[in-house]
Amino acid sequence: MKQKIWTSSLILCLILSHLVTFGTLKQSNFALLATFVVTLLLWITVDIAWPSLLCLLSLALIPELGMKKILALSLGNETLAFLLFTFMCTYALAKTSFVRRTAIFFVTSSWAKKGPWQMSILFFLAVLSTGLFIAPTVLFFIFYPILQEIYTLIGLKKGDSFASMLLMGVIICVNLSAGMTPIAHVFPVLATSAYATLTGTTIDYGKYMLFGIPTGIVLFIGMLVIFRFIWRPQTPTFLGLNKTDFTVIKKPRQVENAIVSIFALVVFLWVAPSLLGGIWPFFNTSLAKLGTAFPPLLGLILLALIKFENKALLDLNEAFVKGVSWPSVIMCSATLALGSCLTDSNLGFIAPLTATLKPVLASVGVAGMLLLFIMWATIESNISSHIVTSQVVASVAAPLALSGGANALALTSVIGLGASIGCATPPSMPFVAVACSSGWLTTKTTLKAGIGFSCVAIIILYTIGYPLANLIM
Repeated sequence: MKQKIWTSSLILCLILSHLVTFGTLKQSNFALLATFVVTLLLWITVDIAWPSLLCLLSLALIPELGMKKILALSLGNETLAFLLFTFMCTYALAKTSFVRRTAIFFVTSSWAKKGPWQMSILFFLAVLSTGLFIAPTVLFFIFYPILQEIYTLIGLKKGDSFASMLLMGVIICVNLSAGMTPIAHVFPVLATSAYATLTGTTIDYGKYMLFGIPTGIVLFIGMLVIFRFIWRPQTPTFLGLNKTDFTVIKKPRQVENAIVSIFALVVFLWVAPSLLGGIWPFFNTSLAKLGTAFPPLLGLILLALIKFENKALLDLNEAFVKGVSWPSVIMCSATLALGSCLTDSNLGFIAPLTATLKPVLASVGVAGMLLLFIMWATIESNISSHIVTSQVVASVAAPLALSGGANALALTSVIGLGASIGCATPPSMPFVAVACSSGWLTTKTTLKAGIGFSCVAIIILYTIGYPLANLIM
């Protein structure tokens, strides 16, 4: 009942913002501000899907914008096409046993058999490495059953501290991998899009990965230090795991090899302009001009056309239904449109916001400004949606960084990584809520571990992440 009253009140406020003025704000500016605030509150407290549609409708009702412009900024945005095609490509990969076989290879290797800590590190590495190109929620539900098998094989029970640590490590690595690359990951894409909207510059995802992957590895090491020397769970008796302990349902090897090869081609086309552009100008001219949505689109076409035993590698109808996180896509479309409108020179609030905050930021300097935004993104990602965090923090940070002497692209990239790693509370990501209700992990343990990792992450992002991003970008 209380939620219905809250939701109805917010919608009423949104309707009234289109009918009345407030103070010195023009009606259009007031409606835009109300749309931003109401949508943000609904995202945090109610849902992400239908409030996103309400956001698009509210923006379309602003006279200076209109429906056609809003549709072009949201559903017609290249970033949305990139995410849609990438979700479908990664769905094809997730349906194979490639990821599961990779995880089993890691945890049954000779080094992993030396002890529970060695096995844990390699298991976390399996999550981190495969997560570089798989959506976080999909990744968690691939590895969670594998982890439950490991629990049974090594005799762990609910309440065991080592079992809790393993699940917490999976959560952190899933989130961390989602910030290390933009492949099938919404958060870094949204954050860097705030910079692209302001400057009209196409983001080089290869350069993002040159920053994100090394920084992510340092964060991974920080997680291991926390687990080993601060958490210090009681380790179980461990005799090692064997491949025969696990069951793997395989597709025909030709099918798996074809899917993995096509996905590798898509990744190569993403990173080629930044890695090979200086050697072969083709990658910096023709390929780069095609944009980031071209590689996954090409991959989808190949997956649909290539057949084995008269069956396509990927059923597109199935991929549209099961492979795409439509609430995330719809929310992404709304945040893209909202971000563009807020930074619009005629309707946005960037100029007055910059003027208001400039004296404050001047008093703390560029270093203080960087620390402020890194802390904001990392802390907020622990208590609210990562999508909301990356969009909101980057939209405010990008113009202030441009006017304040910082590298705005580097800062929004760091925000994209910082906004991806929060895991202290269930609202941060849906699978965190699943883990906390599983019995293998408690909300209290999750909160303590999530806060501890975030504190380490802020230090690493500030001292290593931004300087590296600034150097590369």
